[in-house]
Amino acid sequence: MTLYGLKACDTCRKALKALREAGHEAELVDVRETPVGDAVLDRFLGAFGEALVNTRSTTWRGLSEDERGLPARTLLAAHPALMKRPVIEADGTLYLGWDAGVRSALL
Repeated sequence: MTLYGLKACDTCRKALKALREAGHEAELVDVRETPVGDAVLDRFLGAFGEALVNTRSTTWRGLSEDERGLPARTLLAAHPALMKRPVIEADGTLYLGWDAGVRSALL
């Protein structure tokens, strides 16, 4: 199981801790330190579309109006921290976020 996010993100840390406590071998990939490749980004965008862009983040608030109008793929390639977190890959299935639905599916 792979969790894509940021090691400084509280939600990512909570998710990683809960998954490990539930007996999953979960690995955190910090997208700021190790940006996801084009193929992975395309899979994420194919699964989640525009929902993958975190429009509530400080990174988003720091963008100009022109930058905010760019396609999601361009934004996420340039600013990996804009990705909504976490993205969890478990047995070939992708999950976005750490809400009750994701928790019930994985714990």
